[in-house]
Amino acid sequence: MNRIQANLLLLLSGAIWGAGFVAQSTAMEEVDPLWFTAMKFGLAALVVAPLAFFETRKAEAPLPKASIRNFMLIGVALFFGAITQQLGLLTTTVTNSGFLTGLYVVFVPLLTVVFLRRRPHWIIWPAAAMALFGIFLLSGGSLAGLNDGDMLTILSAVFWAIQMMLVGIFAGSTGRPMMLSLVQFAVCSVTSAAVALFLEPLSLAAINNALPEILYAGILSSGVAFTCQVVGQRYTTAPQAAIFLSSEALFAALFGMVLLGETITPLGYVGCGIIFAAMLLVELVPELTKRKTGHAAA
Repeated sequence: MNRIQANLLLLLSGAIWGAGFVAQSTAMEEVDPLWFTAMKFGLAALVVAPLAFFETRKAEAPLPKASIRNFMLIGVALFFGAITQQLGLLTTTVTNSGFLTGLYVVFVPLLTVVFLRRRPHWIIWPAAAMALFGIFLLSGGSLAGLNDGDMLTILSAVFWAIQMMLVGIFAGSTGRPMMLSLVQFAVCSVTSAAVALFLEPLSLAAINNALPEILYAGILSSGVAFTCQVVGQRYTTAPQAAIFLSSEALFAALFGMVLLGETITPLGYVGCGIIFAAMLLVELVPELTKRKTGHAAA
């Protein structure tokens, strides 16, 4: 696979994830958030299971029990990220959800400072300020303009950042990305279903009515898009991967307008652009400066 084909795969992932926000939003006209999350990640686990099986067969050593526990912890973080995002979509727009969820790329290095005591790249501070200013504009020029759904979505971005930070801590030494995905998807699904049993009603009619969204979110958003990402990132550079994967937020806005008729103010467009620029700066500048330093040393 050449780099152009790899980048197209990553762009496809971004488009699938962007449309996934629409599926997540419309599904809740029939199915409550916890049950939707349970079914979505249950399907995702089924999609990834064969890949995890073949990965296990090829592995030179069995996976330590400690790694399974760590993978389960990642699944708990995934649950909190997924459910706060899903609850946020009850009252925020698909466009806002796409851009505010993307703030995880800013939160990851900030949380690394707090919990791991690692100094971040200097770009994180101006990027964080840009992101906050972008949120201010997206809310209409007043933070009071952020509704409960927007605040929940920002909270979900924090949980997504925690999940990614845990992946960075625990996954590197195992070399078992598919097993990690299987465990975290299964934990998220089971946890969601266990809580939903006490809080949310469910009927076969509701499942049937929301079945297209459930299938899309579970099979395509979590299964196919994840696989495309894993394959694509093997054949392209980190900066290019960041650009194409960050298109998720832009596709969310596009599909929100086309499929749901959502609108956004001119000030909101400026805010979206600033948030997207902050996301790209955090992803691109450290990698580009590292490569430049490496070439200079050579």
